[in-house]
Amino acid sequence: MCLTRLFLEALVVTAPLVAWSAQKIVPAKSEVGFVSKQMGSPVQGKFERFDGQISVDPAKPESGKVVFTIDLGSIVIGTPETLVELRKPEWFDSGKYPSATFQSTSIKSLGAGKVDIVGKLTIKGISSEIHVPMTLAQTGDTLVANGEFTIKRLDFKIGAGDWGDTSLVANEVLVRPRLTVQGTATT
Repeated sequence: MCLTRLFLEALVVTAPLVAWSAQKIVPAKSEVGFVSKQMGSPVQGKFERFDGQISVDPAKPESGKVVFTIDLGSIVIGTPETLVELRKPEWFDSGKYPSATFQSTSIKSLGAGKVDIVGKLTIKGISSEIHVPMTLAQTGDTLVANGEFTIKRLDFKIGAGDWGDTSLVANEVLVRPRLTVQGTATT
């Protein structure tokens, strides 16, 4: 995919957000972690670079919006050899697909500071609707959002070919975002 196309896609996704994005992610206080299982044993990892446009008011989350991007090349897990493998086409193919994106379509209050964010997750050019349950805690102009949800890696062709054997690497991956956001939600 050429840089011009990536830039245009990013512009199309983020242009409508400029008007409503008053909240900023605090990277030093945020994390996108995950747990996968390899031969039955849990393996923890994380992505070091991510960004997003977020506008969520815990008092009225239904009017909120979330667009989130993860730099797939920023994965941290295992050995340097593992990192090289994960960048290959069988896994993330991060040369061709440098990022994963999530764009909310609705946010539903579940009460007691809990929300269900529904949206489209796109990895390797493959999109799927997912539910992201989050707990929101607001203190002043700081919002902390914690969540946990599962995706099936094979739905996104992550670990294709020989790595499609789920007895080696489980299909389910537990994703654990913890985001600290500063600013006031404006929609």
